Formats: sequence, structure tokens, C-alpha cells
Amino acid sequence: MHLDGSCHCGRVKFSVESHEPAPFMRCYCSICRKTAGTGGFAINLGADYRTFKLHQGQEHLRVYRAHLKGKESTGQRHFCAHCGTALWLYDESWPDLVHPHAGAIDTPLPTPPAHVHMMLGSKPDWVEVVAGQGDEQFDEYPKESLADWHRRHGL
Repeated sequence: MHLDGSCHCGRVKFSVESHEPAPFMRCYCSICRKTAGTGGFAINLGADYRTFKLHQGQEHLRVYRAHLKGKESTGQRHFCAHCGTALWLYDESWPDLVHPHAGAIDTPLPTPPAHVHMMLGSKPDWVEVVAGQGDEQFDEYPKESLADWHRRHGL
């Protein structure tokens, strides 16, 4: 599926092809929640980095690398320096993948048949998990990948 994305102020625009476009996985970890979260979680999609195109706004991009237990993450969280929109995550450890934030995508996304709530061990008490029937919940990472979840659901 072709995805077009942008930041809130419109200075950054990008596109990418995605085989995992359903916004099903809600991450409650402190990094996602604090850098891109709404409702106490963030939603990342899976896409093919080889098809990624930045159409405008290179000069407005900034990168944040989280620190965990005193160590800098290899994940590069890209955001707009003007409006702060979280745009995508790229990690050289997986050079063929990029993870756009669902909130930055302008293309209508498919409605997922269920959700996966992950990193609930990091969730603060004020965040309520609104889980539907068939939703899965994990204190940490699920074993199933974005691609495997989409295959299992016939998407």
C-alpha cells in the first residue's frame, strides 16, 4: 500500500510503500508515549525503507535517539523541528525497514480487526487500556512481528 505522510505544519512530506499498514499495535513504552504518544501510546507501521522518499523538508528534520539504561538507542526517531510531529523511526540494525507513525500518515489506513497492546509494564497508572474483544496484551514485546500479524489476519 502506498502511504503519504507529513508533519502538522506541512514543512515535511514523505511517501513509502507498506506491506504492514494496519495501525494495530499500540506501544505504551516511555519512549513512544513521551515522543509520539496520544492516549498514552503510539502506533508505528511497518514499511519498506527502499521505497522511502522524502519529498520536502530535509532541513526541518531532527533526530532523537533515546537513552535506555545509560546506553543510546540505535533507533533514529525523526520529527519536525518546527511543529514537533513524530514522523518515522529508522534503525540501521534493520536496514530494509522503516516505521512511520500512524499519526503522520495522510493516506486513509485500513481499520484493524483487533489491536495488540504492548509494553504494558511501562504504562503509567493514569493510562487506561481500552481493549476490545480479541485484543492481545503484553507486558513487553509480543513474539509476533508486524508482518506475521498482518499475514495471520489476511491483510
